[in-house]
Amino acid sequence: MKNNRLLKPSLHLVCAGCTALGLLGSLSLFASEMKNTPLHISQGQLNEMIDEGAQAQAFETAFDVGDRLFEHRFSARDGVGANIGNGQRFSLVPRADLDAENQWASHIPRRVTGPNAQSCNVCHSTPFGDGAGRAVMNNIRDPKHTGQVSDFINRQTPHIFGIGALQRLAEEMSAELDIVRVTAIAQAQSSGQTVRLPLVAKGVDFGLLTAHSDGSLDASEVAGIDPDLLVKPVEWKGITTNIRAFVRDASHNELGMQPVEITGKGVDGDGDGVVDELSVGDITAMVIYQAAQPRPTTREELSKLGLIDPLSTREIRRITRGEQVFVDTGCESCHRAQLTLNDPVFSEPSRHPDYRDKTFPAGQDPLAEGIDPQNSIRFNLTEDLPDNIIEHKNGTLTRLGNFEKTANGGAIVRLFGDLKRHDMGAGLAESVDEAGTGESTFLTKELWGVGSTAPYLHDGRATTLAEAIDFHGGDSAASRGQFNALAEADKRALIAFLKNQVLYKTREVVGR
Repeated sequence: MKNNRLLKPSLHLVCAGCTALGLLGSLSLFASEMKNTPLHISQGQLNEMIDEGAQAQAFETAFDVGDRLFEHRFSARDGVGANIGNGQRFSLVPRADLDAENQWASHIPRRVTGPNAQSCNVCHSTPFGDGAGRAVMNNIRDPKHTGQVSDFINRQTPHIFGIGALQRLAEEMSAELDIVRVTAIAQAQSSGQTVRLPLVAKGVDFGLLTAHSDGSLDASEVAGIDPDLLVKPVEWKGITTNIRAFVRDASHNELGMQPVEITGKGVDGDGDGVVDELSVGDITAMVIYQAAQPRPTTREELSKLGLIDPLSTREIRRITRGEQVFVDTGCESCHRAQLTLNDPVFSEPSRHPDYRDKTFPAGQDPLAEGIDPQNSIRFNLTEDLPDNIIEHKNGTLTRLGNFEKTANGGAIVRLFGDLKRHDMGAGLAESVDEAGTGESTFLTKELWGVGSTAPYLHDGRATTLAEAIDFHGGDSAASRGQFNALAEADKRALIAFLKNQVLYKTREVVGR
């Protein structure tokens, strides 16, 4: 699938060299293309394009509608916000004390935060749209509905660059782990003995799985993943398998824009007087837009392309030294530099049955609503990503947003993560174990883009990268100790290496 939107008017205007580091700033424009893009779309409209063989058009249309939905400042007429209580529509803190009919604590589905914003990019704004969030926009959550401030937890908004590749990695890793499960059961049943096999996917060790001769399984030695053996790449706790579930939850909680998938048609679940606020097609469009975000890049790469000022020889040497220090201190054992996709095609709905809905949260049959894995919207992460296309003076193009292809047609994902949960120690433990994964257990945070997204950690408590390292404990205590024992020059080199990992966004073809 080749992208044909290169010369269309831009939804984002960006200027190289706008920030102190020479990275890109971004200004959203509701200009010609934005005006011509509908705000809402039905799944039927997207499916009609696919049925007519216009797969590329379906992808492009979904991406554009998703872009507009992501940036749109929803109004009360759209259904933004909710009946918080006392006449309020938004709240930066949970209000479990408001439990009268239609008020915060009575909303359907159950609310854990907000609504706290009119649009997605109010929070995803650093260093530009689709990026991370500043501390002021942290998501304050009351998952147990106690109404006690001591039970509140808070989450910093992560950037969404490369998130489509994270879901695809999780799908392939889960498929590998399932092969181990099937193999263990078969060996145990054929031998009549207990079998213990290592759970390894893409080189990441998830512990041991034990199978008994009767076909039963013991997951007590499984590590960093749930007993269902599904890799969950979304949210700080690693508790959500796919982008669609994340989009639904965020739309309801943060915006108060309720998808029909979670309320049912004609149901006003948040008492704001508006029903059917986001259609099934709207959620599909937002999934495609987010899944097709460009990969993060590096300052070195941008410099070589002439998109920022050249890096000095000293800077390059420091970054190179920092990469070696990163490995030597053990950081790379969890923040793995890269994982590889065998198949870079993203599909919505997913081709993996555990990464799509069997039923929607409100009980509808996805197939009846047009969500058909045999008739999905697809795009290639190594070829089709619309953003960051650079045109050189000789007329050639660098598709900077696309992921690098492997020799066999796969994709290299330089995430600096392992999609595995780890105990981060008592210092980062929360007062509430939101999902039963452990108060101090978090998914390894990918470091791609980290140079653009301060502050750091799940609640933004670390204002610098050095502070973030110093907060590491538990499984990462040894690496923290090795970092603290480094000479100052090596510490600075490691930080320089991390700051080299940045975000970049343009929707224009940039001539060089």
